Amino acid sequence: MDEVRTLLVARDPLARSGLAFRLAREEGIRVAGEAGADEDLNAAFAAVRADVLLCDLGDPFSIRDLDPVLALVRDEGGAQEALSQGARGVLLRTASGERLASALRALRSGLVVLDDALAASLTRERQPSAGVDAETLTPRELEVLGLLALGLANKEIAHRLEISEHTAKFHVNAILAKLGAQSRVQAVVRAVQLGLVSL
Repeated sequence: MDEVRTLLVARDPLARSGLAFRLAREEGIRVAGEAGADEDLNAAFAAVRADVLLCDLGDPFSIRDLDPVLALVRDEGGAQEALSQGARGVLLRTASGERLASALRALRSGLVVLDDALAASLTRERQPSAGVDAETLTPRELEVLGLLALGLANKEIAHRLEISEHTAKFHVNAILAKLGAQSRVQAVVRAVQLGLVSL
């Protein structure tokens, strides 16, 4: 089994130590580095060649432009914030080491992770726009939606469709608006519920 190289991020050094301790006995998980929330997280992520960033969002800070991110949150509000910033996984801060390890493996494989205690409320928080169906989305948006469902980032979507990253981002934003979603995760969940994509 390949190791999942993980960068731990939290404002509080004790929180980072606690996360490292929870993951220490988990097979196939390697804490490749730790960083504070005020550090350049893109640089830290690249420096340790991390596969996944695991961050404790006890105090709000930006995770935009980082991928994939597993965010640990206190409640539904924190989960919504993390997802709106682009996190692909959200678990409650009380998650066990085993649960953390499973989520890290899933994210590295390109999957989306939602804590079951949060999933129901997150996916019904905003209802999709009335009458959303396959005809509401353009053919290109349906293509992009299919790639979103595979967990691809904007850069990967752009590469697959041979379009610019800016254009990919434009399509993703249009899909979010049409589906009434605040995050990529919500968009995919709603698309599955509406039968627009299958997982």
